Amino acid sequence: MNKPPDKPATNSEREFGVMFPGAILDPSKWTQTALKAMPAEGRLDPVELFGRTAPLILDLGCGNGRFLIGSALLRADCNHLGVDTLPVVIRYARKRGNNRGLPNLKFAVLGGHEFLEKFIEPGTAAEIHVYHPQPYYNPATIHKRLITPAFLAVVHRTLQPGGLFVIQTDNPGYWKYIQGVVSCFFEFHERIGRWPDAPKGRTRREILAMKKKLPVFRGSGTPKPDLSEAEAVKIAESLPPPTFDADRRLRDLDRQA
Repeated sequence: MNKPPDKPATNSEREFGVMFPGAILDPSKWTQTALKAMPAEGRLDPVELFGRTAPLILDLGCGNGRFLIGSALLRADCNHLGVDTLPVVIRYARKRGNNRGLPNLKFAVLGGHEFLEKFIEPGTAAEIHVYHPQPYYNPATIHKRLITPAFLAVVHRTLQPGGLFVIQTDNPGYWKYIQGVVSCFFEFHERIGRWPDAPKGRTRREILAMKKKLPVFRGSGTPKPDLSEAEAVKIAESLPPPTFDADRRLRDLDRQA
């Protein structure tokens, strides 16, 4: 008699057939990943927040936390902090971060631009990641798009010298706009091929896009070292806003992700 196939472990999870990073631990090993309140005045103190000094990795628009949880598992020597404007996805992220016992991980409900501008000290982030920012298809809401010249200037200000900015989208219009403005602030390179640490996708959205055989655009860069904060702001003021056509045919994918 043939042996029946092994069943997935009850302490593991999958999304669209792809294993979610890490395993659910015994409750005695769970942690608390909720960043419940921002400072009433001033900026966050990562040393106070995490209880140690370590490289700070930020994920803006982190969704359900797949990338950041995977990174926190692989890079225990780094502190990780993710934000998203949607409370429901942050609840999923916190739950998964908690039950994987990750003391180097925190999540908060907040917009990415506001988070950097108000709460992160300039020159302190080792990495800033943005995966699949919402393109907003309705002309009345395109002012909500995250990737603007002003935002890129704030990212440039927030990163340490030599820090890493990573961005990814499956929206061709958004990528064309990004390519036109990002090189004003960063030594930027498009990545050809998938991320080696997560060939099936770093995020839920990336997994879904690849299953739908959509192109995924990836790139990363480091801040231009000779560009001052004042110069970056001046450049940002001269660049066009993101008024590109987002192609409404991609809206159905947004609902699934």
